[in-house]
Amino acid sequence: MTVTVRFAPSPTGRIHIGNARTALFNWLFALNNKGRFIQRFDDTDVARSKQEFADAILYDLHWLGIFPDATEYQSRRFEIYDAAVERLKAAGVLYACYETPEELDLRRKVRRTRGLPPVYGREALALTTEQVAEYQADGRRPHWRFLLPNFSSDPLQPERTEIHWDDLVRGEETVDLASLSDPVLVREDGTYLYTLPSVVDDIEMGISHVIRGDDHVTNTGVQIALFKALGAEPPVFGHHNLLTTVSGEGLSKRTGALSIESLREDGIEPMAVASLAVLVGTSENVAAAHDLYELAGHFDPAATSKSSSKFDPAELFVLNRVLLHRMPFAEARDRLMVLGISGEHAEPFWLAVRGNLDRLADAIAWWRVLREGPQEMPEFSDDDRDFLHQALDLLPEEPWNGTVWKDWTGKIREATGRKGKALFMPLRLALTGRSSGPELADLLPLMGREGTLARRP
Repeated sequence: MTVTVRFAPSPTGRIHIGNARTALFNWLFALNNKGRFIQRFDDTDVARSKQEFADAILYDLHWLGIFPDATEYQSRRFEIYDAAVERLKAAGVLYACYETPEELDLRRKVRRTRGLPPVYGREALALTTEQVAEYQADGRRPHWRFLLPNFSSDPLQPERTEIHWDDLVRGEETVDLASLSDPVLVREDGTYLYTLPSVVDDIEMGISHVIRGDDHVTNTGVQIALFKALGAEPPVFGHHNLLTTVSGEGLSKRTGALSIESLREDGIEPMAVASLAVLVGTSENVAAAHDLYELAGHFDPAATSKSSSKFDPAELFVLNRVLLHRMPFAEARDRLMVLGISGEHAEPFWLAVRGNLDRLADAIAWWRVLREGPQEMPEFSDDDRDFLHQALDLLPEEPWNGTVWKDWTGKIREATGRKGKALFMPLRLALTGRSSGPELADLLPLMGREGTLARRP
């Protein structure tokens, strides 16, 4: 069997870190099984779905390193869903209902007062031809419900089967259909709810594994029943835990909380996002993977916790620094060029400063320090000012090699008697305007003798 997975968001907003977790789980599972990844946009809600959001989602996925084998849109597949509806009607498992929302709400309240679960009582199955004609004459249009499996020969009896499956993440799962109403698959206006197009597409596209958030566990019981009603073998299901904000709030595309776009604009590396999104809330240690292939080696769906996990953006910066600190120049070169950092000094500059960066764009400030000097020269005491003038008078002549810093500070120590912080801190402040940063031994050759002398306070 060829492993085929899908990521199926509705294009009604930008995806957030929780959505990315689902996409990455599917992508890594496909990588580990040499499978296919289908990007499917569940855009049957024509009013809210927008192409601009679909394009933005694809951009976010590409930024993360996910490149789908195929891209599908449900809005272009209505004929397939229409045909499935007719099959279900012919099989007697899709039935018309004429209740208004107010009538349904009243029935739920009545059932609660009787100590019964507030599920739909299948009253529509008992309608006579005359009652249906009367509803239609009143202008009512039906919505259509899927008749959930029932052990009883009498469909009005509440006995229903339990649905069992071996979840890829959670192990043995059971959904008791007796606790659920027959789901509405088609609205009064003929539009489709999520369930039918999703199942039909999973069948038509040969989806072998459905990996998604655990808020879909109950849906899975209904969908397995629908797969079987359509004569198809259900795929393997896996339901991973959900991510929340640090304060425990759920994530939403509408609020933009922790959107991939915002994380990218904040200078976070894609592999920092991917590593934390995948590994948080699992038994694996959270560590920065170099690429998705390396991350796939640490990915095991069954290692995921069953409880929700808090996503702390502060952890992204820890991973971000790790990735930048070990990033080779060849990988950073093109991005540095975009920032205006190029030429023969670009590589030694990158190797000198990468260990002090939180974001790659922070390199711009250090490039300016080397090219233009400190943006603000600190105030020095008279003793430090005299020391710096004496130190600069001892600056070796060019050409310089890798030992110039050691040679220069050795002469300064011998001439002034200063050592340790009293020697190094005034030099650092004068050369960079900062009290901390990259090794001065690496920066000095990049400044050159003339550039170093220009920093005389």
